Amino acid sequence: MPKNVRRLDQQTRNKNLAGRVYIVTGANSGVGLETTRQIIKQGGHVVMGCRRVDVAQTVANGFAGLAGSHDIIRLDLADLASVREFVAAFLRNYDRLDGLAGNAGMVNMQGDLVLTKDGFEQTIGISYFGHFLLTELLLDILKATPGSRIVLLSSVGHAGSRRSRPRVHLDDLTYKSRSFSNFAAYAEAKVANILYMAELAKRLEDTGVSTASVHPGWARSNFGSGGGLGMRIAMSLMRPLIRFVSNSNEESAQTSLHCLLSDDAPKHSGAYFSQQSVLYRDRECRKGGWPMQSPNPHARDMDTAKKLVNLSYDLVGLNRTR
Repeated sequence: MPKNVRRLDQQTRNKNLAGRVYIVTGANSGVGLETTRQIIKQGGHVVMGCRRVDVAQTVANGFAGLAGSHDIIRLDLADLASVREFVAAFLRNYDRLDGLAGNAGMVNMQGDLVLTKDGFEQTIGISYFGHFLLTELLLDILKATPGSRIVLLSSVGHAGSRRSRPRVHLDDLTYKSRSFSNFAAYAEAKVANILYMAELAKRLEDTGVSTASVHPGWARSNFGSGGGLGMRIAMSLMRPLIRFVSNSNEESAQTSLHCLLSDDAPKHSGAYFSQQSVLYRDRECRKGGWPMQSPNPHARDMDTAKKLVNLSYDLVGLNRTR
């Protein structure tokens, strides 16, 4: 078991969340499921935004007997029309939103460029663009809910190393002219998520809405399960070691829960929060931090953050006057 796992303090874990409403994307498995379970355990209501509704319904049976409640609305972040349908369905049924947890994400394990229905590279399309549209469409209800919060998952993968720091390629986000690398695309998407939360924090100053980007730790989830034979063999060989250096999904959910529920997190709106992780190439970052400064200067560039958001408005078909 990894040492020095960061956990919610007892006061936060004992908060009564009755009457509060949260959205968790990718809530049917892994970190999203454990985030959902804890909120419901504390009496909150979670709207589970999931592509596979049948799977979500099955896992939700495990919430029986908990203090809170749940709802399931289909959400496919790889399809912007589905994002809009989800928001419309949510707004028909709810008049408050206390927290939005953008948990869903993926990495293309096949290695070849795959595009979403809207023409985005699949990894950044799901991890960033889908969540960008979802968040922007929900800003009005978030601003109308006192003390609401937005949390978006990043990854240690965004940090890179001193020799090579990932960045967002504003001139070619859709890979029309550059070569494709699946893990480089994953890192770029996670840089984008950090930049977006930082930009949004500035935009939402004095509204009462706070934001955070999160590295949950090396979660023992289904990451890598969609890869080819080589990846499956590698994961099988690594499994005996992984349990000693990685986190359970419950441990990995702690950072998202801290940002959604703790009294301290809103004081650091726009910041990057990280669980401890042996995967950081920068040794000084391995202990994590709630919050901590990203070692990647490209993830702290507010000029790039503003340009990314402006470009994203055009690419997802939103009016900038929102």
